[in-house]
Amino acid sequence: MKIDFTGKRVLVTGASRGIGKQISDDLESLGAEVVKLDSRQYDLTSSEQLYLLADDLRNVVPRIDVCINNAGINIIDNLEDIKTDDYERIMRINTQAPFMIVQAIVDKMKENNYGRIVNISSIFGHCTKEKRMSYTTSKYALIGMTKTMAVELAPHNILANSVAPGFTETELTAKILGAKGIKEMSSMVPMKRMATPKEISKVVLFLASEENTYLTGQNIIVDGGFVNV
Repeated sequence: MKIDFTGKRVLVTGASRGIGKQISDDLESLGAEVVKLDSRQYDLTSSEQLYLLADDLRNVVPRIDVCINNAGINIIDNLEDIKTDDYERIMRINTQAPFMIVQAIVDKMKENNYGRIVNISSIFGHCTKEKRMSYTTSKYALIGMTKTMAVELAPHNILANSVAPGFTETELTAKILGAKGIKEMSSMVPMKRMATPKEISKVVLFLASEENTYLTGQNIIVDGGFVNV
């Protein structure tokens, strides 16, 4: 099996760092034309900016063959201390943005009878942890959204899946957990280490490629066995 993205235009959100950057770099190495979106171009926590992005995708970008919704944020807090503004920001970027982006590009996918959508969810869309109320809510919603996309779009040869990374060596993980937390969490993973962005990217690339011809509506957990403990 040789994955090749030559001739494919791929949209990647959150492409400036971490998993998104790794995915973007890997796509380019496999011949894709990558449309990279990050917060320097559009603030996905802003409703106004989301509508602007959707309009640009409809009217400026000729087509998108593959969409990878990777951008996301996490703010941890106790249930009773969660600020409404923080909750809304998380839901906007983690859930509303993927919905509006796919809605903006899907007509052209239908016209071409081809599309691949990969939404980056999280193990916290499968299980949860204290102080993760907002984040977990957003990721459960994203997985449900992906499954519905898959059912609606399958007749048009558009496959939609989500990938749920476990603890991964990214800037966001380091910021949330800190050095001590990283060591503790790594010890709880059956493989005794965190994933690398490259290991997550490999799964995403298959789902996003022409090699994937029938797998749709699934949430693929890539976590070194963590959720099974």
